[in-house]
Amino acid sequence: MDSTNAADLWDRVVGTQPDPTTWLVAATGLVALSVVVSQTAWRIARNAITIAHEGGHGLVALLSGRRLDGIRLHSDTSGLTVSRGKPTGLGMILTAAAGYTAPSLLGLAGAWLLAAGHITALLWGTTALLAAMLIMIRNAYGVLTVVVSGGAFFLVSWLTEPDVQAAFAYVVVWFLLLGGVRPPFELQRKRRYSGAYDSDPDQLARLTNVPAAVWLLLFHVVSVSSLIGGGRWLLGV
Repeated sequence: MDSTNAADLWDRVVGTQPDPTTWLVAATGLVALSVVVSQTAWRIARNAITIAHEGGHGLVALLSGRRLDGIRLHSDTSGLTVSRGKPTGLGMILTAAAGYTAPSLLGLAGAWLLAAGHITALLWGTTALLAAMLIMIRNAYGVLTVVVSGGAFFLVSWLTEPDVQAAFAYVVVWFLLLGGVRPPFELQRKRRYSGAYDSDPDQLARLTNVPAAVWLLLFHVVSVSSLIGGGRWLLGV
């Protein structure tokens, strides 16, 4: 690649793209909503939320100085992130709290990028994050899931027209914002009817002596607030 092509590529990544039409923004939101509320579609698409969830655990573990041993993603859309370090303290608390908040906060960051016109930057940035996460995946299903997801982002960003890129990016961000709301409710229902007393809120309760219900409420607040704020950015209101 010569310097001229490299400069053009860099300008494409850091530059801005035209705002999509209002109908496209609304339509992509409806598509994402239909996936989140459909039991059949959700069972498949929830894998993307699991990637964000476990990726949140892993990223915060590294940022807080812990050693990340690996990440596993399972076909039932559960996951596991293993890190080493002090078993108590702020780093462990932040790592445990990052999972359920990660999809919504990533959606909020994505909405900010889209509102600023950085569609290509969002697509390429997500591809880079998935490539980095792939290094830490420790099971075959997890590798398959991350490779397929990263490949989709790369192919859309490299091969498709701007309108298709915009539609794809908006569907993804809407899905993170809307899909981030559902897992805390699923966990709340699961804890009520079948236990699940080793979940992230329960681990946080043991680490902080703050009841698990308070942590679950925090997850609800973060997800709903992100949806409201991100939705306003996407819709331009």
